[in-house]
Amino acid sequence: MSSSIKVAVVGATGRTGKSVVDGLLASETNYDITALARPSTIDSAANAELKGRGIHVVAADLTGPKEDLVKVLTGIDVVISCIVFNRLGDQIPLAEAAKQAGVGRFVPCDFGTPAARGVMDLRDEKDDVLAAVQRLSLPYTVIDVGWWIENSAPELPSGKTDAAVNKALNFIPGDGMVPVAYTGLSDVGVYVAKIVADPRTLNKKVFVYTEVLTGNQVADLMDELSGEKSIRNYLPADEVLKTIASSKVALEQNPTDPDARFARLLHQYINCWGLRGDNTPEYAAYLGYLDGKELYPDIKGKTTREYFQGLLSGK
Repeated sequence: MSSSIKVAVVGATGRTGKSVVDGLLASETNYDITALARPSTIDSAANAELKGRGIHVVAADLTGPKEDLVKVLTGIDVVISCIVFNRLGDQIPLAEAAKQAGVGRFVPCDFGTPAARGVMDLRDEKDDVLAAVQRLSLPYTVIDVGWWIENSAPELPSGKTDAAVNKALNFIPGDGMVPVAYTGLSDVGVYVAKIVADPRTLNKKVFVYTEVLTGNQVADLMDELSGEKSIRNYLPADEVLKTIASSKVALEQNPTDPDARFARLLHQYINCWGLRGDNTPEYAAYLGYLDGKELYPDIKGKTTREYFQGLLSGK
């Protein structure tokens, strides 16, 4: 048996982190996985479940003494960060420790939609982390995955999809004609397991996706499969831009206002993928990303049709 690739995952109990762990465990590549957990959660049920799957769970304080973090990361080949969105800055001391420990590849927490600077504050924060990684000359790979299929389920008059409808995203941006690249959450980890073992992706950005559909096409598909007329709540572009502007004013008055921060981040995301059309393979290529379909043509991924069929059948 070939030697294993030693991987440390930050945020392994979150939704993206769980997909990454699942993908690593199911991969034909032999991965030895360590989950870095906050000291306060080391004995949680979620971490106990990870241990039951053969994963090492180690306490790690990303903002604690650097020598402790270096010790945890020594011997690790790849660090994959699936950190929560409001702690992105904690990746910088993590990267510094990874460099000192001799880690061979650092995957920062991107896992979203591609965008240029100045479109989304969250994207800019992620780019700041990447810049810090590059200043360290730490080998890296950026992975973006488009928009989750699971966020796209339309509401039906019968209520059949209610359990899966994301209330915060229960609308179609603009006129519904902008193409959007989708990936199923469970497929994120499948791609990650391929990417972090691939020398072609070292010091590169990779964009993975399953299919590209407009908001109207997604709703049409649900209509076809359900035999109902989905409820289409169109969100005008001017409302999106107005919310972005007003939340900026609110944050200038109170930088810690959680509602204003959430509203700004959410509507910047909507503007990016739903109005500007940044979340496409073509725009990702323009920004310098490698295309996941070209790299891994064997990965087909769960389609929106398949997801909706399972949803309507009660799975």
